[in-house]
Amino acid sequence: MKLHKKILTHYQSCTSPVDNEGYLFKKKQRNGSYHRRWFILKGNLLFYQERPADRRLLGVIVLEGCAVRRADTDGRFCFGLVFRGPGFKSYQFAAGEEDTVESWVRVLLSASHCYLSLLLRDLHTQYQGSNLIEDGGGS
Repeated sequence: MKLHKKILTHYQSCTSPVDNEGYLFKKKQRNGSYHRRWFILKGNLLFYQERPADRRLLGVIVLEGCAVRRADTDGRFCFGLVFRGPGFKSYQFAAGEEDTVESWVRVLLSASHCYLSLLLRDLHTQYQGSNLIEDGGGS
């Protein structure tokens, strides 16, 4: 899928709410070294850049269809985003603390469009059910 860089950069920097943000170490696939990057999660898009105030976006990961996997390797607190299918690449991340990994894994697990759609559907069903109870009780 091809995404327009100007639109992504605007969405990343606009005042819409951020689901999570902070520094993580992103593992390079070629040589296995980790680079410190600033990550911003908005909806199902995970943006990354060198520092929080940077205007230059280094990349974006669309989280649809990925699985979040915990792994403690290299003596670090690690997790990965695993995509299935031909042509998809997976990503490995590390953090300095267990709490940081836990918060990122938790928020990433709930970041997909499918998850949010199911959550919205369940909330709508609960809302309709509560209205039926209120309406039924007042008769």
